[in-house]
Amino acid sequence: MEQDTTNHFTSYQKIVVFLLAVTQFTVILDFMVMSPLGDVLMKSLSLKPSDFGIAVSAYAFSAGISGLLTAGFADKFDRKKLLLFFYIGFIMGTVFCGLAHTYTQLVAARVVTGLFGGVIGSISMAIITDLFSLQQRGRVMGFVQMGFGASQVLGVPIGLYLANIWGWEAPFWLVVGLAMIIAVLIGFKLRPVSQHLLIKSEKTALSHLWHTVIQKRHRIGFTSTALLSIGGFMMMPFGSAFAINNLHITNNQLPLMFMISGLSSLLILPLIGRLSDSVSKFKIFMFASIWMMIMCLVYTHLSATPFWLVVILNILMMMGIMSRMIPSSALTSAIPEPKDRGAFMSINSSLQQIAGGVAAAVAGLIVTQPGKGLPLENYNVVAYVIVVISIISILLMYRVSRLVVTKEDTMVKEAQPSPQN
Repeated sequence: MEQDTTNHFTSYQKIVVFLLAVTQFTVILDFMVMSPLGDVLMKSLSLKPSDFGIAVSAYAFSAGISGLLTAGFADKFDRKKLLLFFYIGFIMGTVFCGLAHTYTQLVAARVVTGLFGGVIGSISMAIITDLFSLQQRGRVMGFVQMGFGASQVLGVPIGLYLANIWGWEAPFWLVVGLAMIIAVLIGFKLRPVSQHLLIKSEKTALSHLWHTVIQKRHRIGFTSTALLSIGGFMMMPFGSAFAINNLHITNNQLPLMFMISGLSSLLILPLIGRLSDSVSKFKIFMFASIWMMIMCLVYTHLSATPFWLVVILNILMMMGIMSRMIPSSALTSAIPEPKDRGAFMSINSSLQQIAGGVAAAVAGLIVTQPGKGLPLENYNVVAYVIVVISIISILLMYRVSRLVVTKEDTMVKEAQPSPQN
């Protein structure tokens, strides 16, 4: 594979990191902006909260199904062509979101967007694993996942501002405009990523998918990713409602809270990425998970709280949540062999999406609200569930870490010349 085994990035690798980061920014922004738009969407389309929940989960479930359907084909094509195909489909789905005028049209548009957008992350991960050594991936993951922080710092506040002026469709048109520019850059700047095609495989797409699923080490990676996603997604759907109804944050303060916590992510993620390349990735994951569990328990037990304190606690909680993702992604990406990498990443991404949809649904069954505008109840129970899931995630990630170490040791031994007799 086209990997630079040094710790320094080439100029082309820097271009790749930039392209994947801005691609991830638009995909995450499209997903993230739905929750803050909840109030204006429900009023504009006369939606019940349960209807809005379906509109949000439609993306997650269709993205997960798409990942499973395309997993068998992921290693059969040039990864650049796959990325462009699905990114253009994602742009078209977002266009349909901007054109939607009814609830049915919006749900259908979210399904289309999810079918294409849900695969982009796994293709990006496969490209990263093809072009960067394991020693570089922590930093790459840190920069690429800055899309999450950037979407909060820039995308969500700007999207809410545009929505207040031109209506809820405006943020989707913002995504479309940015994504079209990025698609052109990918077409001209990204080189073909096709080294994996030189590895001959006689398997059909279906048998390739089955071969990827049945391997024990793959299943360990899949399970750890799914549990990680459930823990991460359970609190998110009700975050804004909890902040407004329980912590007494105003609607005007909410975008500022997103912006500040997102800015902190932009500062923290590269540091965590660099740290995970020099320290044990598993240890960073374990300490970040423990920190996240503590902060989730503290945050969900709050009542009316000053805005400045809510912001600080949000930053501390986000630090734990995001710091888990970089080392876990880097470790999980090292499990599959090159010939299975695309299929593995597709399945992994789809399980991540489906787990997120399940998490939102389960959280919806736990959290209750006695009446409109009243405080949410049982949000702290969600935190207890997250603690249990996170403990199991730590145990599974330890197994993933051991698998990666064993694989690396085997590769080193195989690369050494056999002693002469």
